[in-house]
Amino acid sequence: MALCGVLAAQSFPYQDASLPAEQRAEDLLGRLTLEQKASLMMNASPAIPELGIREYNWWNEALHGAARAGLATVFPQAIGMASSWDEALLEQVFDIASTEQRIKFIQYRKDPQGSPQYHGLTVWTPNINIFRDPRWGRGQETYGEDPYLTSRMGYAVVKGLQGPDTEKYDKLHACLKHYAVHSGPEGIRHQFDARDISWRDLAETYLYAFGEIISKIDVQEVMCAYNRFEGEPCCGSDQLLIQLLRGKYGYKGLVVSDCGAIDDFWREGRHGTYLGEPTTAVARAVRTGTDLECGSSYRHLLDAVREGKLSEQDIDVSVRRLLVARFRLGEMDPDESVSWNRIDEALLACDAHRAKALEMARESMVLLQNNGILPLRKDVKVAVLGPNAADSVAMWGNYNGFPVRTVTALEGITAKVGADHVTAPDQAEVIIYVGGISPRMEGEQMRNSPEGFDRGDRTTIELPRAQRAEVDSLRKAGKRIVFVNFSGSAMGLLPETGNCEAILQAWYPGEAGGTAIADVLFGDYNPSGRLPVTFYRSDDDLPGFEDYDMKGHTYRYFEGKPLFHFGHGLSYTSFKYRRARIWKNELVIRVRNHGRMDGDEVVQVYMGKREDTEGPKMALRAFRRVHIPAGKSVKVRIPLDESMFATYDEASGELKATPGHFTLWYGPSADQEILRHRKIRRR
Repeated sequence: MALCGVLAAQSFPYQDASLPAEQRAEDLLGRLTLEQKASLMMNASPAIPELGIREYNWWNEALHGAARAGLATVFPQAIGMASSWDEALLEQVFDIASTEQRIKFIQYRKDPQGSPQYHGLTVWTPNINIFRDPRWGRGQETYGEDPYLTSRMGYAVVKGLQGPDTEKYDKLHACLKHYAVHSGPEGIRHQFDARDISWRDLAETYLYAFGEIISKIDVQEVMCAYNRFEGEPCCGSDQLLIQLLRGKYGYKGLVVSDCGAIDDFWREGRHGTYLGEPTTAVARAVRTGTDLECGSSYRHLLDAVREGKLSEQDIDVSVRRLLVARFRLGEMDPDESVSWNRIDEALLACDAHRAKALEMARESMVLLQNNGILPLRKDVKVAVLGPNAADSVAMWGNYNGFPVRTVTALEGITAKVGADHVTAPDQAEVIIYVGGISPRMEGEQMRNSPEGFDRGDRTTIELPRAQRAEVDSLRKAGKRIVFVNFSGSAMGLLPETGNCEAILQAWYPGEAGGTAIADVLFGDYNPSGRLPVTFYRSDDDLPGFEDYDMKGHTYRYFEGKPLFHFGHGLSYTSFKYRRARIWKNELVIRVRNHGRMDGDEVVQVYMGKREDTEGPKMALRAFRRVHIPAGKSVKVRIPLDESMFATYDEASGELKATPGHFTLWYGPSADQEILRHRKIRRR
């Protein structure tokens, strides 16, 4: 019988859309056989026609736009969007991403050609791991090295994806990943044990964003990581999944494994904690709360029950969560009855969405260095060189969709100045060199390992030797060079700071990146991006890649002098900070635009506690992105609440606001030499 016939012929509580999702799930759960329940715990879940359950694939991607399902708007890579420090814009971006992913779902349901994978409503984003080390190839997927910034940006992503909580159905379901203590190396992630992590580093750094986001919004999925934590694979960790996630954080949603992570429990050459015992492995995963497997190990679930390692009640706990999720999305109901399924399909990759991609690309650009050469005159003779100048694919990052059109750096610059002003290098007044690296080299456990890379990770943060030599030769030839750097991570650009008159960090800027680059270089947009990571001077600044102790990592613990500080980014105007005052339990900061050009400033507030000698020297506690017209000033008000003064408390193992002597630094970056400060004593 056809699906519609089944639904029409029966009338059970689980089919009643007026009932709560939890009640409907409970009713349907009681009608499933054990075999059917087990089948629903796999990411490629089959149809159960007799109950009106349709085929569903849980694996979908939306890292910076609807991904891997053909046409979509391609926004800048996540690390680039983090550089905007613009939560409101980020939420808008992911509202668009959720609209386009819902369209993918609608289109597949109407015409189910090919695989349902990447056409579903459960997207495995955001990646809120801490970008602990610039050599990690997947750091480009994150929101940088700071836990607070990551939590704020991650919250905006979840809110944009899942839609307003006033609606009957969720628009999409977001997924916080990878839980937990994961930031490379990629090549050994199936064997690596993140061991001897201090409780301080867990609370302040590795788990902070997970806890903060879960406490503030009803995020629906968490993905457990590949690596081990204290000897136990994360997807089978009682400490991570039961004690912390479900217990301390009160998480109610479902947990999905990273793809193939359960295989790592029992296959030779991986973690091998349950070597050769797949039934023991899946029993461990389910009983610690991994509800859904991306992979094939859960085909052993029925054997695990038969062997007495799992009960049907254990299975029910997970299936109940999975069913609730599907009911919340409206995926179990007739398509036409769900309001989100009436989204106009013409919105897919439409002009308005492309315009938003350009807006975000502009805000993601970070002007690292400028000796006054920028902005360029539009009548200047330029030569556009470098391996990324005309490379559209390098602009997409990883986990990407496919845009209607990509504007490369060369195309954007040519459109800005006209073909008559792109000329040969020997005739050029200015060389615009578009270099760096690409997502073909850095990324997730890649097979190729060119010089400077190891399976997606970097073995050096230095610019590739051929580019370094070319820039050097151009400089020796007397050329003025503006360097545009593509990368998903911090680069060692120490020689280039001397050889180039300006450096623009473009990240992987998405489909409109070339236009954004040209807008910044020629002054049609005043750059406002700020670094979400530290740019180190060289490889010598970096601790061991496998060292997860935060000492020496990121601006919070790095004792050297960085090339460019966390939070750094130049403008074509100048902002002046007056001494902040405290009024009615707020830090009031007046900032004036002393230049001739309107601009956006990102006001940053950092905290340090004198008595906390083992803690970070300073830590971001607040920020505000503000627009300030030329010659005008604004007041920025920062609440001095408990979270502003929370530091690690050894006695409780928690972050608490305890008495002591505090310093609040405020200004445009984490560079203490340019920050102003106020000292506060809390009793």
